[in-house]
Parts: sequence; structure tokens; C-alpha cells
Amino acid sequence: MVLLRRVIGDALRARRQGQHRTLREVSTAANVSLGYLSEIERGQKEASSELLAAICDALGARLSEVLGEVSSTLSFAEEMEGVLVPVESGSATQAPARDKEISVSVRQDSPLKATLRTARKPKREVVYAA
Repeated sequence: MVLLRRVIGDALRARRQGQHRTLREVSTAANVSLGYLSEIERGQKEASSELLAAICDALGARLSEVLGEVSSTLSFAEEMEGVLVPVESGSATQAPARDKEISVSVRQDSPLKATLRTARKPKREVVYAA
């Protein structure tokens, strides 16, 4: 099962890492403890809307942008057969994609942790001999 707090945490972490910033830098700018920000990024804690807004501000992003990314990820997950249903702990599940160029895998590490991974398959080049 994909958890909202996990997807939010992944989106925040991706933005922070994309800016090459440390947890300490962002936690200081957002006025939140480093440990709590880490737990939010790992999907272990649910942040209030006020705290999410402060973290987004510290990252130079609008809350609506981050929540839009989260919404897109959840929407994609909902379309994938088997993604939002519980799977056995520690197992990985392959879900068929509508687009044959994308592979999706879900790993349920614990009841509170599921990881959704997507990858675009390389396109095959067709060469015709003359």
C-alpha cells in the first residue's frame, strides 16, 4: 500500500537532494528539528499543513507544487493494478503498466513502508539491412 506520508516525504527529499542541500540546512531554514524532518522525509511522521508549508518555503517551492507532484504520483499508483493493495512483507511485486515502455515495481518492506519504483525501458532500435 502506498502511504500518503511516504509519497510526501519522497517528494520533499527529492527536492532537497536536487538542490544539493543537507537536512541540517533545510531544517534550520524551516525551523524544524533535523530528526523530525528526517522522519517526515522517510514517511515515518505526518507533518501538519503549517509544517509542510514551512518546509516547502525553506526549499523555495510552493506547497501546491509539492502536493501536485504527490497527487500525480498517487494517481499513477492508483492506475497500476495491484499497487494500492497490501502485499506480503518483504516481497516485491511487478505491476503491469499500460505503457509498455515503463516498468513498475513495488516493494513492501514493512506494514508502514512501501516503495514504488518506475523506470522507463530503453527503446529498441530497429535496423533494416539493405
